[in-house]
Amino acid sequence: MSTSFPPPLLSAVGDLAPALLHQGFAVVSASQVATLSGVPLEALHAWRSGWDDLPPDAYLRDGGRYRRRRHSCFVVDGAHVVQAPHRPHWQPVEYNALHGGMQRNFAPIANALVGQPAWQQLLVWLGQVCSGLKGMQPWFVEAHQFRIDTTDGIGRPTPEGAHRDGVDLVAVFLVDRSGVKGGETRVFEASGSQGQRFTLAEPWSVLLLDDARVIHESTPIQPLQPGGNTPAYRDTLVVTLRSGGFQGGVGDAAAAGAAAAR
Repeated sequence: MSTSFPPPLLSAVGDLAPALLHQGFAVVSASQVATLSGVPLEALHAWRSGWDDLPPDAYLRDGGRYRRRRHSCFVVDGAHVVQAPHRPHWQPVEYNALHGGMQRNFAPIANALVGQPAWQQLLVWLGQVCSGLKGMQPWFVEAHQFRIDTTDGIGRPTPEGAHRDGVDLVAVFLVDRSGVKGGETRVFEASGSQGQRFTLAEPWSVLLLDDARVIHESTPIQPLQPGGNTPAYRDTLVVTLRSGGFQGGVGDAAAAGAAAAR
């Protein structure tokens, strides 16, 4: 029998900055996300169907078929958001030993989602959180829609294992869980021995990570009913924010300038 550990939620919305400064991560409930970002929960829940048409991830080096995803890039400067020209996702091998060093071309997130004012407002909030930690500046943002399923009997949210992403802030929103067990989140000090484990279960709760201070991973998922006909999957929205430019190249100065000029 597996044990599910509840996440260490903030007691109040005002505890977000102290939690990130003190421990390098924070778990924010869905209602707190709505309050802090200004995006109504109804708007967030309305996005769920956008995870039903994600293309397969063709770059899994473990031979799996369990991951589907889309990916788009943005520049957030204060209250302004500009979508950057579509680009491959790239990470150095120092941060992703399994898939680092590869130019991975994923289909973009649908315009029906990223064109919404609520989407831009969510990114603005994350930019504010990151600026509170690192100082006010433009943020180079990569957003990933993920669906991890149990096509092969098991699905791996982080096949690369415990890792950092090489950015300033990571936001992992749980969008949905259906018919699965597992998917436990584990967060550890990057330069120490302390860690916590818990399971995100509430749709649109979010794990925020100061990427320089902590490493993280999620354990594999398995179907609650092996061999059944019920779809079993875990959907997330992962958003990373980085100063100076996107990984794999210089900053998109044109996009940053456009964001600042709006």
